[in-house]
Amino acid sequence: MYSKNLTALAINIIIYFPVLAQDTKTLPEIKVSGTKNSVVFQSSNQDFLILEGKKNETILLENVISNKATNNIRQAMAKVAGLNYWETDGSGIQIGISTRGLNPNRSWEFNTRQNGYDISSDVFGYPEAYYNPPLEAVDRIEIIRGSGSLQYGPQFGGMVNYILKRNTNNKPLSFEGSVTAGSYGMISLYTAISGQNKKWNYNFYNHMRKGDGWRDNGYYDIRNTHGFLQYKFNEKSNISFELTNMNYQNQMAGGLTDAAFRDNWKQSNRERNWFGTPWTIANISYNNKLSENYNMQISAFGLWGERNSVGFLAAANVADAINPLTGLQANRQVDRDFYRNFGLEWRNRVSYKINHRTQDLSIGMRAYTAHTDRNQRGRGNTAKNFDLSELNGYFPLALDFNTKNFAAFAENTFHFSDKFSVTPGLRYEWIESTMSGRTNKTTTTETTVPNTEITRNILLGGLSFQYKHNEKWSVYGSATQAFRPVLFSELVPPATTDIIDPNLKDNSGWNIDLGFRGNVDGVIKYDISGFYLIYNDKIGTVRKFINDNPALASYQYRTNLGQAIHRGIESFIEFDVTKFLKKDKGFGHLSAFTSAAYIDAYYTDFKTYTVSGAAPNVIIQENNLKGNEVEYAPRWIVSTGINYHYKRFGIQVQSRTTSDFFTDANNTEAANAAATTGKIEGYTVLDLSAQYKINGKYNLGFGINNLNDKNYATRRAGGYPGPGLMPGEGRTWYVSFGVRM
Repeated sequence: MYSKNLTALAINIIIYFPVLAQDTKTLPEIKVSGTKNSVVFQSSNQDFLILEGKKNETILLENVISNKATNNIRQAMAKVAGLNYWETDGSGIQIGISTRGLNPNRSWEFNTRQNGYDISSDVFGYPEAYYNPPLEAVDRIEIIRGSGSLQYGPQFGGMVNYILKRNTNNKPLSFEGSVTAGSYGMISLYTAISGQNKKWNYNFYNHMRKGDGWRDNGYYDIRNTHGFLQYKFNEKSNISFELTNMNYQNQMAGGLTDAAFRDNWKQSNRERNWFGTPWTIANISYNNKLSENYNMQISAFGLWGERNSVGFLAAANVADAINPLTGLQANRQVDRDFYRNFGLEWRNRVSYKINHRTQDLSIGMRAYTAHTDRNQRGRGNTAKNFDLSELNGYFPLALDFNTKNFAAFAENTFHFSDKFSVTPGLRYEWIESTMSGRTNKTTTTETTVPNTEITRNILLGGLSFQYKHNEKWSVYGSATQAFRPVLFSELVPPATTDIIDPNLKDNSGWNIDLGFRGNVDGVIKYDISGFYLIYNDKIGTVRKFINDNPALASYQYRTNLGQAIHRGIESFIEFDVTKFLKKDKGFGHLSAFTSAAYIDAYYTDFKTYTVSGAAPNVIIQENNLKGNEVEYAPRWIVSTGINYHYKRFGIQVQSRTTSDFFTDANNTEAANAAATTGKIEGYTVLDLSAQYKINGKYNLGFGINNLNDKNYATRRAGGYPGPGLMPGEGRTWYVSFGVRM
């Protein structure tokens, strides 16, 4: 689609760019001694972020040796303790991550941002992130665990922010490019130019990759383009504009039954399923440092996106067979969403003194509106290509969702001494959600939904502290309220006879952290903490009788059913072998790390109902899942790695171990016939990546993912991209060549 001449374009750029850039001056290479950290734990406030007392990580991707071309998040974020992820599609097109036993589905428990502004479908009604930037274009990834909810929004997971690369020198023209090739026809091209001319600063990149995918029927073709332009009025103020556009076609290989997975986990019995999400994001930002003690930022952003899918969505144990009467396969289902979001954020950072000590105040407001036009269950054609044609002329399910939001927040760090600080904070949220439309339509009838409007006024509070004894160790902790509104999907009855509780409550709870971090003589770097997460008012479905009369029909009733507790320990330890052995010369640099999390996530109360017998002798039996493990919450997640650098050569070998986990709240052990429920076995995956830098301008890369070729799966799906058990990727390799001028 976008990459037909990808290889030729790559060769032309690599050959001819040095000629185009020959008039620019190249500064001599500067050699820097010491360890290049790939993860930083911030213990001081930065820019508009209040970080003192909060569990946080910053991943510096420049110092990570990994397969960035295919967005391998397992490698890039290996040092984030307890990070769980889903492998949903080919080549890392969508990144689905979570921590602390929360669901990784398209990172929906995080407030997901790029350069500080929203990139998900609808922060409150449908917070799934269908877009993420290519990691080759990312400078760093910022993560604030649950306590980030006060500054950026009330999600239980906290905030994850992808910060893109920017021009960092005074050259009028800089160039960065890379070509990566790999297994199964994977070819990737990343090109970026940046520069500075007087008061103007710019950065533009284009990323394209395509391949056949490791599994059968796993073809993908993606383009991601971004432009940034900044004008500096003076040294204190500037205005910038950003525009990002992504589009792709991804063939979805579908889920497998457990038997098929054991027999051949590469196979696919779906060749007509496709997925694509055209995505455009724009942002205008004005920054002004009005004084040494006051910084201000105003940001306005917009999002125009789509979620498009077409395919045969029967269970994994149902073949997509040809009908002998018609000679054709079944008509496919077409689903289309359209998103239109706009927002305005005003952030302020104020420093002031009390008793000669500097105090930090972060305060701001947010206005946001989002519209989702959802069209589902359309009758598609019987073809095999990515064709979104709807043959009936209407979608049986057609709903309009709207969100309006106003928020205000304030956090203040009070420094009581040079070592001890306390940060209280508040966030106010006003949220209005509306729904209208229909859930079904035929040629003769139409089932509409009642026009629904839900308004909330939420006040969240939090408190954090930090005792920083010195640069070698500090203690931190926080307790912050969390909140998640009822999702749009939870407001829609799956069948016409189902009923939604009119008093359905939003999820609420707390995130509590206590930890210590520091280093031992620069040899051992560590961050070890415990967490306690309370997740109230979880939503589920129960069976009821009409008028509570067993002689009448029963129906499904969606309501708040219970509570879950997530608790555990998150630890990161890195050991600098070179410093320990004092072999600074001629030995190179060797280090090893372990990031591990123990997660105990269980239900304290979750009602379920079973129905037996036939009318009028129907019996509804109430049960409770108290003590059951929360789905998609592995007990153990452990990443270990060894890094070695010698002059211009670097290599990293790492392993990722995930213990087994359940995929439903009933804790079903054996998989059902459709493979939509059942425990998923634990696994260990090994990865190897290496690079060699030439003259400070060029670099060669090589790697093998899943070196041990482990058969593993990360999820089960009930719909797209399954249904069924979703395999991870087997052994693949890549080679890359990059240039930076």
